Amino acid sequence: MLDVEDQSPEFQLRVVRQFDEFTAEEWSSLAGTSKGHGNYNPFLSYHFLNALEKSESATAATGWRPYHLRLETADGILLGAVPAYLKSHSQGEYVFDHGWADAYERAGGRYYPKLQICVPFTPATGSRLLHNRDYEPVAIRQALALGLQQLTDQLGISSAHVTFVDQTQIKPLETAGFLHRNDLQFHFINNGFSQFDDFLSELSSRKRKLIKKERKEALSNGITIEWLQGEQITGDVLDQFFAFYMDTGSRKWGRPYLTREFYTMIGETMADDILLVMAKRDGRYIAGAINFIGSDTLFGRHWGCIEDHPFLHFEVCYHQAIDFAIKHKLDKVEAGAQGDHKIARGYQPVLTHSAHYITHQGLRNAVADYLDTERQDVMRMAVSLQDHLPFRKTPELDT
Repeated sequence: MLDVEDQSPEFQLRVVRQFDEFTAEEWSSLAGTSKGHGNYNPFLSYHFLNALEKSESATAATGWRPYHLRLETADGILLGAVPAYLKSHSQGEYVFDHGWADAYERAGGRYYPKLQICVPFTPATGSRLLHNRDYEPVAIRQALALGLQQLTDQLGISSAHVTFVDQTQIKPLETAGFLHRNDLQFHFINNGFSQFDDFLSELSSRKRKLIKKERKEALSNGITIEWLQGEQITGDVLDQFFAFYMDTGSRKWGRPYLTREFYTMIGETMADDILLVMAKRDGRYIAGAINFIGSDTLFGRHWGCIEDHPFLHFEVCYHQAIDFAIKHKLDKVEAGAQGDHKIARGYQPVLTHSAHYITHQGLRNAVADYLDTERQDVMRMAVSLQDHLPFRKTPELDT
């Protein structure tokens, strides 16, 4: 039992050391179960989070020790939860705190372990203070935020970090002593388009011609594109995609984060939430990208290839994602972290949010000063990037 001060007699908050201590049924009361259930986010589904641990992708051995929070009534009804991990490094997070760690350790402190609240290896915005949909959320979110702060203090660790959190959850975190941080991603916003040409019609003439030329050249070597979903995502297809993922992951990170077993598990439990965009030439797949389908968003994740072709990356990862989102009437495409090259393909700058609790007052003061300046810099960058968007009329910044 987590010894949180002033716990209400109506609930209790405790640490859960492995995700399958939750049941799929009770977790669905927090996160939903399908694309038709509210604001469904596939990365917060029971099957995705459970697969990360069961496949040994996110475990103590890889530096991700499960430390989930569970808020429940006295008779065990799940009111809320937080996916959390005790981390021994800062890899696989996409919100960088290496400078903070270096500064603290140079001053004689111990930055690791730290508490990380996120979906491992997944730079996609979503709820982090999850609440039971049958209960009023404000009190639950505040109890979870305070629980994170007090757990960090009780463990005697340096910090807790809530990353890629929905903006609506920043307030309870700030109330609990967390510092607010911003960054930028690039998202495609579907303005009610009925086909890709409708989207192109909103671009300047020069940008429209460049994208048409780029898409044509990407397929010029006899390459065709397939969208695979559901039963089409077989073990053989996943073997081929995993080879692409391993090639790219080995070059980008040194060691890919996700195991082959992870893909087997999500292929068995989440196939209807997955879109594989696969490029084929001479009868074999040569490249692919995996996407996850939410209630209103297509989330682009990993890409890889075994042949290099001009513009094929842009076609498979960005243009095809827009095509799919428009066809299936999704509101947006989140194409992952970083990459201002996405702007030329019609993706717009969007603010992302994280929250950070620092236990050492000196480090906290230094981080707070840094974040004040960084937030201003991020906003200036977002405004500046508006001038480079390819649209005939610049849309407003989506915060």
